[in-house]
Amino acid sequence: MATESQSSAAALGLRNRVKACISESGAPQREFSRRVDLDETKLSKSLRGVRRFKPDELVRIATVAGVTVNWLLTGSDSSAGTTAVPLPSSLPRRVRDTPDHVQKRREIIEAAWRLFADRGLHRTRIADIARACGVSSSAVHYHFQDKQELFEECLRFSVKLAFDCQVATLHLAAGPLERLRHLMALQLPDDEGLRADWSIWLQSWNSVAVEGGSRENHTQAYRRWYRTVYDVIAEGQDSGIFADAPTEDLATQLTSLFDGLGIKVLVGTVTPERMRAQVDSFIDRVLLAHT
Repeated sequence: MATESQSSAAALGLRNRVKACISESGAPQREFSRRVDLDETKLSKSLRGVRRFKPDELVRIATVAGVTVNWLLTGSDSSAGTTAVPLPSSLPRRVRDTPDHVQKRREIIEAAWRLFADRGLHRTRIADIARACGVSSSAVHYHFQDKQELFEECLRFSVKLAFDCQVATLHLAAGPLERLRHLMALQLPDDEGLRADWSIWLQSWNSVAVEGGSRENHTQAYRRWYRTVYDVIAEGQDSGIFADAPTEDLATQLTSLFDGLGIKVLVGTVTPERMRAQVDSFIDRVLLAHT
């Protein structure tokens, strides 16, 4: 358990790193607060240490600043915690450029992520992405050679979003069972953002299976999700909460069930509520140790 001095040092480090993000953005604090959808007064109080950043605020700050929540909290992308750490190649690429160009690149990725999720990779044109960002097609090509390269970056963006949300909230769960249920809930396609995330993943699976997409990028990205589930199950087994069975088998069964149900939710044959009930039932029937 962290001592009071360690907690104070961690809180100070977080505040300093958020301040660094604001400085590196090249935007005034008021503009940065607008970008992260956080009231400027609340941001100021958090930076002074009289208010704590909320998990969702950390996720938005990390998204806008192009860093991970893990870096905000610890100063490193790769610090061990309650979720598996992605390989650097699975995270969005950081570029050295002017603050304006870095900001515009992020806006292009987010616009493309939404359009790819809504319309699909093949029905989305570079011109559509440029229009959504208020720039020219040549401005998009300044950052990305072609649409496939941009789509691969959108998958990395999805990996980062999941990683950030998990780092920000999984540690709040009381134990392995609660953490596993929360992990499943975090990825449930029950709102617009998560359905978009699932759409990107589904298209990535299709791209790898039939179109020669980047298998390495996909495999590395998915491995992080699988490893997170595996680690939580292993922790539960060590504490006697989960069944004494091969951890790899349990993790494979749970992720396969989750993936399959998620696809059914996307195509409308299963509701998110039904998906949640099925996943909870599997955890209760198969994972929990029954004495």
